[in-house]
Amino acid sequence: MAGFIARPEITALLLAMDGSWTGWRNHLLLLLLYNIGARVSELIGVRVRDVSAGDCRQVLLHGKGRKERAVPLWAETRRALRQWIAKNRLSDDAPLLSNRLGPSLTRSGVAWQLRVILSHAQKADPSLSQTRISPHIVRHITAMHLLQSGVAHELISLWLGHESPDTTHGYVEADLDMKRRTLAALNPPRTRRTSLPKKDPLIQFLAARRLC
Repeated sequence: MAGFIARPEITALLLAMDGSWTGWRNHLLLLLLYNIGARVSELIGVRVRDVSAGDCRQVLLHGKGRKERAVPLWAETRRALRQWIAKNRLSDDAPLLSNRLGPSLTRSGVAWQLRVILSHAQKADPSLSQTRISPHIVRHITAMHLLQSGVAHELISLWLGHESPDTTHGYVEADLDMKRRTLAALNPPRTRRTSLPKKDPLIQFLAARRLC
C-alpha cells in the first residue's frame, strides 16, 4: 500500500519531537492519530470533555452524519492526555489540540505539523528520507497494523467508523499484496536435484544378491 509505514518508523516519528510546547503537542497529535485511526475532521473536533469524561480511557469521536463512536486508548496515550490537559489547564469546552493562539488545529494545520514531525525525524534517521505522511496515511497505517496484529477486519471497521465492513476489505487485500511482494523478494531454497546420485558399486553388488 502506498505510504505504508512500519511500526519502527512510527516509533522514530514519535521520538523525533523536542520538549517545546509545539513538540509536545505534535507528539500527542501523532500518538492520538495512530492510536485511534481517526479522520482528520474527527480529530480536530475533539474537545477536552470528549476524553476527560472517561478519565482519558477512551475518546469520543464525532463522525460523519452526526454518528459518534468511542475508541479506547493505550495507557501511554492516557498518560500523555492527562499531562497535556493538566499542564495547559484546559477547560472541558477547549479544543484538545489547538494552535498557540488557542483555536483548534485546522485540517491544513494538522497536515503541516505532520510534515514538521517527519522533517525532524529525517534529520535523526536518514532512512526515513523516502517516507510520506499525512492524516489519511496514518489512518491507513492504524488499520494495517491492527490487521497484522490479528484483529478481525469487522472490528477494524467499527474502530475506524466505516459504514460498511466491505470498506475494510481493501486493507486485507493490501496486506496480502505486501506479503506476496515480500515472498517474491525472498529466493526459495534449491531443493530440486540437478542429476540423480550415482549408485555405489558395493550397494549394487549387495542388492543383486539380495544382501542389502
